[in-house]
Amino acid sequence: MPSGSMSMEIAGSRPSLVLSIIAQVAGATLVRGQIEAGRATVIAGMFKALGDPVRLRLLSMIASTPEGEICVCDLSAEFDLTGPTISHHLRILREAGLVDCDRRGTWVYYRPVPDTLTLLADVLDVKP
Repeated sequence: MPSGSMSMEIAGSRPSLVLSIIAQVAGATLVRGQIEAGRATVIAGMFKALGDPVRLRLLSMIASTPEGEICVCDLSAEFDLTGPTISHHLRILREAGLVDCDRRGTWVYYRPVPDTLTLLADVLDVKP
C-alpha cells in the first residue's frame, strides 16, 4: 500500500476506522518475528507522524492532560505557530490514528487514542 493511500484510509479517524487500523497491525513487534509489509507501512506512518518535534509535543500535551482531552485553543497558545499550522499538525496526528477529536461549537477538543499508543509501545517492546 503506497504511503499516500494510507492517509486516505486513515483520514477522518473515527473510532471504527481507528479500530480497523489497530486490527491491521495488532501483534506486530520488532523482536518476536518479522513485521509483514502491510503492517510495516501502517506502523511507519504512525511513527512518521511522531517524527516532527511539534507533533510529538502536541501528542504529549494531549495525552498528558488530566481531563483526558484538551481544547485546540489551549494547544495553540503553547506554540509560536499560526492556527492553520497547528491544525495541519493535528490533522497528521489524527490521520495516523494517534488522536481523535470532537467539535463543540467553535472549538475542537482532542484526546489520545490509547489503543494506538499501546500498539506503538508493543512494537518497540524488546522483551522476547
